[in-house]
Amino acid sequence: QVQLAESGGGLVRPGESLRLSCTASGNFIGINDMGWYRQASGRERDLVARITRGGDSNYADSVKGRFTVSRDNVKNTVYLQMSGLKAEDTAVYTCNAKIKINPLVVTDTWGQGTQVTVTS
Repeated sequence: QVQLAESGGGLVRPGESLRLSCTASGNFIGINDMGWYRQASGRERDLVARITRGGDSNYADSVKGRFTVSRDNVKNTVYLQMSGLKAEDTAVYTCNAKIKINPLVVTDTWGQGTQVTVTS
């Protein structure tokens, strides 16, 4: 069984920064893509940023230039550094990872989510 555990959410003011972390644990042999999604109240869950094992990343247009996704393959951890936060960034942020259980099986694993609230 594999799990993703997120941390780092909270309440901040516009313009401030936060860093989210997400660590995979359990029995697996590797992790392919990792990423972050967010869901604001009353809206669908959307991609924020993703990163491949090799470090290639892509971002939602709304966060380009403000957010940076990175990962530590030794620690099985993905990070989301969020700067210049805006009220519209308020959402539940959820980590996702494509985790290789064995050479033939890759599971699409989700964390439980962490709340980020940006308000003055």
